[in-house]
Amino acid sequence: MSNTIKLKVQQKQKLSCEFDEFSEDNLYNQILKVTIHRLIRAEDVAPERKQALKKLIVFFGNVKLIQPDHIARNRLIYQRNNRNYELLLNICYLVLNGMLQTTEDGSYKLLAFSDEHMERIYEKFILEYYKQHHPELNPKSAQVKWNLTEQPDETMIQFLPTMQTDITLQKGDKTLIIDAKYCGKSLSQNYTKETLRSAHLYQIFAYVKNMDTANTGNVSGLLLYAKTEDEVFPEGEPFVIGGNRIGARTLDLNVSFDILRIQLNKILEECFN
Repeated sequence: MSNTIKLKVQQKQKLSCEFDEFSEDNLYNQILKVTIHRLIRAEDVAPERKQALKKLIVFFGNVKLIQPDHIARNRLIYQRNNRNYELLLNICYLVLNGMLQTTEDGSYKLLAFSDEHMERIYEKFILEYYKQHHPELNPKSAQVKWNLTEQPDETMIQFLPTMQTDITLQKGDKTLIIDAKYCGKSLSQNYTKETLRSAHLYQIFAYVKNMDTANTGNVSGLLLYAKTEDEVFPEGEPFVIGGNRIGARTLDLNVSFDILRIQLNKILEECFN
């Protein structure tokens, strides 16, 4: 309004306004195009998928082909009108980030994602599943505060590590903390027997006991491993340690989504029933 008033004072019969110029040649579509282009040239993409991608890239004829290292990701802003881009562009990031970049012309190869990348995807998948299908449990990645019985010196507090859970679910006065683990072997070899990894067990125990400050036993913990080809894997009734239930089990990802959903829902039934 202030700019319009200035124009009025100058006796100019105009309104001051701002507008967005919509074009298909925008950063969002440019990222999609370069990702499709790289996948078409990749050696380890199935021929039928390449054929499908070639049909798609035709629709990006008016979109400029950019270099992946020139992508300014800080310019990607998601709002109601372009929210459907977010998942696609996150997938594009994983694809482009995982490609073997060389200075030579030729084909591209996809690198295998590291366990660190896959563990992050694994825990985010579980969290988003519960957010989507069980919002009543208030799924979140909650931070657990240390149950300090005495206030330490201010200089020492900074040295306490942050306890950030992967998934925290709540129903009434009950809480379940899930620590998602994606690793080659879920168990460690201890002489002649397989045991839970001590670091994993100590971690979930610390989360549970520091959250259950009143020692009610209403806070439970679960180590949820992605199932591997190991012959022995954790499964069965949870332990009761210091009044709190702490268990370990595996999640079979090599199944249909319907079966996967049954596995994830069974965890809730066993905890909250």
